[in-house]
Amino acid sequence: MSLGDMTPKERVMAAIYDHDLDFFPAICPTSVANFECMRLTNSFFPKAHFDAQSMADLAASAHHVLGFDTVMPYFSVHLEAEVLGCTISWGDGTVMPVITKRPFDRVEQFEPPANFLNRPLCKQLLKAIRLLKKQSGGEVGIIGKVVGPWSLAYNLYGAENLLLDTILEPKRTFNFINELSSIPIEFAKAQFEAGADMITWADHVTSDLISAKLYEEFVLPIHKIAAAKLENRGPIILHICGNVMDRLDLIKKTGFKIFHIDSRNDIQKAVEICSDNILLTGSINNPYTLTNGSTSDVKKEVRRNIEQGIKLISPECAIPFKVPNANLLELVNSIHRAPLSSLGKTKS
Repeated sequence: MSLGDMTPKERVMAAIYDHDLDFFPAICPTSVANFECMRLTNSFFPKAHFDAQSMADLAASAHHVLGFDTVMPYFSVHLEAEVLGCTISWGDGTVMPVITKRPFDRVEQFEPPANFLNRPLCKQLLKAIRLLKKQSGGEVGIIGKVVGPWSLAYNLYGAENLLLDTILEPKRTFNFINELSSIPIEFAKAQFEAGADMITWADHVTSDLISAKLYEEFVLPIHKIAAAKLENRGPIILHICGNVMDRLDLIKKTGFKIFHIDSRNDIQKAVEICSDNILLTGSINNPYTLTNGSTSDVKKEVRRNIEQGIKLISPECAIPFKVPNANLLELVNSIHRAPLSSLGKTKS
């Protein structure tokens, strides 16, 4: 197969389903929204968090400007939190959104919103996906995003309260998380219907927020249900920041197609653990390599990740504002030009 025979979407799907590739795809399962792309597209925060056209324009720059094989129009993890009653400070264009007020202080006060997909923020994201689908002609991979129930729970209730309740009120806490799970499941379905090709399921069940034991007890059963309900719609990418080596054997049992892994993990060991169950994407370091490193650093890290067995290379998380386009262009170029024969060359 000669260089460039495939469309970007075809290339990504071939990597996911282990088909022949023309070259390795470059994806970003979270988002690409740095200052340079904001200026080039005239799409700035906070408007690009809640205006469909700004969302789509900024998201499209990942492909049109930088050459990524995917685009992603959801730039925070706070859309659902706002829909569910949190007060959000969307920032001034130089900071990411933060929750300034939570809607309740007792779990039993939670009431699921009726018709949440008709709320303005949900409608704008779905519209942005439709715009991207139309603009790309279906040739570029479109990634949607939902926030998983564990993350929703601590956004709504506070991480400290949630962790305490897993000990003091375990049954009530599980029921609360389970009730919240319908939100990302239905939102994911709506994004697929709007034109998304795959969905990132962001659920921050990392070791600094929940133990492996509590993950297995409270969240893994819900992840399995979500994976089963969505598997016929398209690939789901589970995104968890941080070190997850102590729960990788659980993550690979979720049923999700892909796991987006952070560079703080032992990547070669992670590939060995997960290879038969879940495809890994990642794990290019954001703060050191992409933000402050040189193009040579980027090239070396791409090569190392591919040689360790990652064929779906991506930044480890959402692109920080100050990442220079030069490093992102080098990231994509290094991925696309890497020899297919170099995959997994590093020996244990």
